[in-house]
Amino acid sequence: MTNRICHIEIDEKGLVRPTPEIEQERRVAIFDLLEENSFALPAREDRAVPTGPYRLGLAIREGRLVFEIATEDTVKIGEFHLSLGPFRQVVKDYFQICESYFEAVKRLPPSQIEAIDMARRGIHNEGARVLQERLEGKAEVDTDTARRLFTLICVLHWG
Repeated sequence: MTNRICHIEIDEKGLVRPTPEIEQERRVAIFDLLEENSFALPAREDRAVPTGPYRLGLAIREGRLVFEIATEDTVKIGEFHLSLGPFRQVVKDYFQICESYFEAVKRLPPSQIEAIDMARRGIHNEGARVLQERLEGKAEVDTDTARRLFTLICVLHWG
């Protein structure tokens, strides 16, 4: 399949070292993303779209989320920058619910953990929706791919 990400790299320069829980979330998101994803660049009137699979670099530079896109053999295709503003509240909410979830796992009964996890999934879905909206016209991703990318955006935000 060509409409997919085959490699992902996170630019960690300037980021605060994440907690072990957040680092685990990142590892899982990257593993799951590389196992199964849908990522396509939209057709352009003025030029042909290079086919994938694609290498994706994620970074935060000058207060913006940067997506660097390259071909599988590392030829840079381009990059696009997204404002972090639309993500700020949902990332903040996601971190707060994750903290509650990580604490709940240590001391609460399964029924309460499940309720917190449902809320966490809801916020995660909202973050994925915001990402899909922000990527409109730049890249096409399915919901699962958007969820995993949102997790990685949260890790970038951590710093």
